[in-house]
Formats: sequence, C-alpha cells, structure tokens
Amino acid sequence: MVSVIYSDEFLEHKTGIRHPERPERLTAIVETLKAFPFENGQLQWESPTPVEQRNPSLKKLLRKVHSRTQIGLVAGIAKQGGGYLDGDTPVSAKSYDVALLAVSAWLDGVDLVLANGKPAFVLARPPGHHAESERSMGFCLFSNAAIAAHYALEKPDINKVAILDWDVHHGNGTQEIVETNENIVYCSLHQSPCYPGTGSANERGAYNNVLNIPMSPGSTMAIYQPIFEEKVIPFLANFQPDLLIVSAGYDANHDDPLAGISLQPKDYGLFTKYCLQITRKILFGLEGGYDLPSLSQSVLATIEACL
Repeated sequence: MVSVIYSDEFLEHKTGIRHPERPERLTAIVETLKAFPFENGQLQWESPTPVEQRNPSLKKLLRKVHSRTQIGLVAGIAKQGGGYLDGDTPVSAKSYDVALLAVSAWLDGVDLVLANGKPAFVLARPPGHHAESERSMGFCLFSNAAIAAHYALEKPDINKVAILDWDVHHGNGTQEIVETNENIVYCSLHQSPCYPGTGSANERGAYNNVLNIPMSPGSTMAIYQPIFEEKVIPFLANFQPDLLIVSAGYDANHDDPLAGISLQPKDYGLFTKYCLQITRKILFGLEGGYDLPSLSQSVLATIEACL
C-alpha cells in the first residue's frame, strides 16, 4: 500500500499563463494514477489536514525554518491579490493558504509513513526545495522537505532523517536550512551548470552531512546507476536514517523543457528500489517536473516500485 496525499485546493496556487509550474501538473498525475489498474487497496488516497486544525503548531514549525519577514512577505502579497517574489516566483491570492496546506500535507506524509511503516507520496504544490530560510525563490514558497524533516525529529522514535533530492536542480533552500543540523543528511544529484548555480561537490555541510553530485547535461541512467550504487546509497545507508524524505522532482527526464538530463520515466522506478534497500519508511514529495506525460509516468513508476 502507498498513501497518496492530495487536494484540489493545490490547484488554487495560480502561476499565470505559460508558467511551467502550473496546476495541470497535478491534474495530469492524478488522472494517470486513477486510470491505472492498481489492485484494490494498493493506493490509498488521503486529504491533507486542514491548516486551521494544525495551527498554531504549524505556524510555529514554519517559523522554526523561515524568517517572520519572509513568511509575512508571502502572506502580504497574497492578501493584496497577488504579485511576484522574483521573476520566476508568482504569488496569487490563495497562494499563501495553499502553501500552508502543502506543508500540512508533507507533515501528514510523515505521520502516515511512521504509522504504517510504508511509503507515502505527497502530491502537492507549490514545490519547496529552492526556498531558503529568508528567501522564497525558484517557484518555491516554503521549504516543504526541510520543514517535514524538522517535524519528524520531534517524534519520539525519530533521531535521524535523510533527504534525497533527485530533482534536476540543486535544492539550495533545503541544503541551506539543514546543513547545520547533525541529525539530518542531505544528498542531491543535479545538473551542472544549471539554475540556481549552487551545489558544488566540495560543499560538505557542518557535520559532513551534505553530498552534492553535479551531473553533466545529457547524463543518462547508464551514468546515474553507478553513482547511486557507489555514492548515493552508501552515503544514506551509513547514516542509518529513521526516515527517508525524497524531494521527488522529475525534471531530469529527457523530455523536460527546463533542463538537459536524459533520464526516462522508468528510471525513477529503479531509483525508488535503491531507496527501499535503505528503509521502507520513505516520504516522497513532489518538486519539479514540467513535461506532463513524462512527469505522470515517472510518478507512476515511483509508486509501482513501492508496491
């Protein structure tokens, strides 16, 4: 069984015409999953906990990761009806509320994984891995994966959390937030050179808890596979995490318009099988992925591998 956390409210984060991070990303994935002949009970659809049920604890957790100024800026722009945080990062009237609900969904994911001992997938937007502690950027408002990691560490049996970021872009925000926490490790495979220009291999974190693996444009599974086997999996497994969070971006697909890596949707199924060698307690959360067919098929491959 895999729990999938989703709400139509995530479609209310409006990014404007021709913006790649658009609501159709989610509807395409949902349609693909609902059309697939899963056996009865294999896919468990869940609604995220409403924000008002989590407050004030959710706001307190948010302030643990992000500055009050940053949170207030996102809320203020939304309250005014919308605007831009930077050239890439629009905020619409409901974006602040939707971003809070996305955080709640990631927290639900943590709860479900720990309760069931099985993987869960958060189908939410806006994404989060570019959002730093004092700056929202790169389509991202709040750092979902980093917040989820901090939330998990508050649980009595969780002492160590690993984050794997296989999005084609480096998760500068996630790294900036967690690299000074000895109870979290962060590993990212990302195209270089590429936005946002961070994530060099010599960045190791305050506790040797960061592993960045820059990938050359055009890299295929033949290049990724030995790196997973020789670097990624040993780094994560040696940490012996109580929970693995995957920043699951699917923009390293060959057909994706925003980068130049040449993976195929089925490759994410193999990535997932590698992760399952470490633990079954895995929370997948959607980050990038902008070609709708390859995005949908990649999420399907990820979930199929969990079953």
